[in-house]
Amino acid sequence: MSKQTHVDIEAGHDSLDRGWLNRLHIDLPLLLLLLLLSAFGLLMLYSATGQSAGQVERQAIRLGLALVLMIGIAQLSPAVLRQWSVPLYLIGLALLAAVLLFGDQSKGAQRWLDLGFLRFQPSEVLKLALPMMLAWYLSLRTLPPRLLDIVVVGLLIGLPVFLIFKQPDLGTALLVGSAGVATLFLSGLRWRLILSLVVLAGVAAPLLWSLMHDYQRQRVLTFLDPGSDPLGAGYHIIQSQIAIGSGGIHGKGWLQGTQSQLEFLPERSTDFIFAVIGEELGLSGIIVLMLLYLAVILRGLSIAAQAQDAYSRLLAGSITMVFFVYLFVNMGMVTGVLPVVGVPLPLISYGGTSLVTLMFGFGILMSVQTRRKLLQAE
Repeated sequence: MSKQTHVDIEAGHDSLDRGWLNRLHIDLPLLLLLLLLSAFGLLMLYSATGQSAGQVERQAIRLGLALVLMIGIAQLSPAVLRQWSVPLYLIGLALLAAVLLFGDQSKGAQRWLDLGFLRFQPSEVLKLALPMMLAWYLSLRTLPPRLLDIVVVGLLIGLPVFLIFKQPDLGTALLVGSAGVATLFLSGLRWRLILSLVVLAGVAAPLLWSLMHDYQRQRVLTFLDPGSDPLGAGYHIIQSQIAIGSGGIHGKGWLQGTQSQLEFLPERSTDFIFAVIGEELGLSGIIVLMLLYLAVILRGLSIAAQAQDAYSRLLAGSITMVFFVYLFVNMGMVTGVLPVVGVPLPLISYGGTSLVTLMFGFGILMSVQTRRKLLQAE
């Protein structure tokens, strides 16, 4: 068999593989990165849960279901997602109002709806419904947006953020708000307006402080001075910083962390699992993890930049930025750079709610990317 024949056969196999992936609307680079991060997360979860195979198994099942959901969402074209943008936003607002009226109360917060057969947190819907709504609205306007459009977008952002803040859930309100701001920023907002909005946010900060609950104010004060209450409000941050600092360059070794294995570190399998990684794998492990996260973010921004229309571009970009904010806020609060607001480390922390939301978003990214390829092929 000639060399040219071998090349033709290999090209044919490659074409079949890509055709199979395109038919399922799967973006292979993004999928591989997500699988690597998820596998890393299960490995660290086994250590963080005190080597509980049961919890790791439950998380693996959630991960499998979330991946199926991601592939299912990828089958929907951006045109279908666009049609659902307004209804999904309105449904999300209605659910948030229902939470305030007769939501399930737990640990002093009213964030859940219990339907008997299903208990869920409606605020998660807005992490995706809000950028979908804003992408729909802005894609129908001349970009960059005019002042009137910015005011409308501000109202569309402010309403769900206020309803979530009243539950109270500062962490989710921050994520939902950042999703909206990211969409507005990606629409080509002028720098003069960006600086004006920053100044306005600074002026409104005292008002926000007056609206905050006592425990939320305490979190901010603890962030400024964790040592003021080392056995109370400052305990989480202090133990987390000790764990990360003791890991050094190469860490103490997987399953060998003292702060985590001896249970000094609170919430070590959920919000503070990053501290477990820092202690056991050290700076080198953190760098590897951050490089994986960076690759996901760059892939998402690449998909957004190559999108075929304004709606797809704004939606893909804002979903990528929400992923970045998840990452930034969690790492910031665990290292003491930001106040503790209860945001999980994406694809690593134990739990299913944020995992489903993130995979839903990645499904949208795959939909945008593979439809672009199909249009180019035509």
